[in-house]
Amino acid sequence: MTRGLPRAYDRFMDRRFDLPRMHLFELNDSPWVPGPLRDTIIESLSRTLSWGRMMAGMVAPFEAFVAASGSREVLDIGAGAGGPARILAREIGRAGRTPPRFVLTDLKPQVAAWDEAAAEHPGVITFEPGSIDATRIPDHVGKGRARMIINVLHHFEPALATRILEDAVAGSRGVFIAEGFERNPLRFASFAPTGVPALLLNPVLSSRDRVAKACFTWLTPVAIAASLWDGIVSTLRVYTEAELRAMVAPFGDAFTWIYGTYDYVPGGRGYYFYGVPRTG
Repeated sequence: MTRGLPRAYDRFMDRRFDLPRMHLFELNDSPWVPGPLRDTIIESLSRTLSWGRMMAGMVAPFEAFVAASGSREVLDIGAGAGGPARILAREIGRAGRTPPRFVLTDLKPQVAAWDEAAAEHPGVITFEPGSIDATRIPDHVGKGRARMIINVLHHFEPALATRILEDAVAGSRGVFIAEGFERNPLRFASFAPTGVPALLLNPVLSSRDRVAKACFTWLTPVAIAASLWDGIVSTLRVYTEAELRAMVAPFGDAFTWIYGTYDYVPGGRGYYFYGVPRTG
């Protein structure tokens, strides 16, 4: 009976809703949202991914991608504060292997946060300090390197996402995409056991704007409501396998594309989709 509960839970969480993609607004990428609130959402998410070890299951497919790409340098597209690269470097190290060299880039560089990431992982994480447009990555930055877009592609509408992938196919050794869930709002519940403590402790653990973050988190329900809204909206924004394959279909058969999922507890499931140059 007890062993059947996880299976029943997983079947319930896997219910198909056939929801259309809805590009509703997310607070964390809205320019009118106060900086401390935006940082609270992003910082709490990074800690949730780290504390819950939600990217551990991504290590095997990511390493397979790096090997297939033939490059030991990976350009992190839309790196934000550098959370995914830091977590992946840590998880690969925990598995007893050497991570590739991550190069952080963003249209809006967060150099202070990237300095911290580079200091935490010397020789593994570095960055391009200037603004980098993911639809037109210059040769001196992208040539010979693979690329990764982790927990970011859902922020872009289809036309922009397609241009980013087109540039990756034209100018990289491969591109690795991953999201923390498929298009299933029920799966966002798996973030709660780690996400709630990460959110509540964020004002203490954050390095700046602690008073403002405490007001948003402890004195009002604003941070909780904002994080819940962004999480649910994210599940409605993510692309399905069919949508991703349709997006890359016009690029021809120069790349081989692979889709898969990875699990994390409790009841979480993310996806990965990567392309590497076709051989033979």
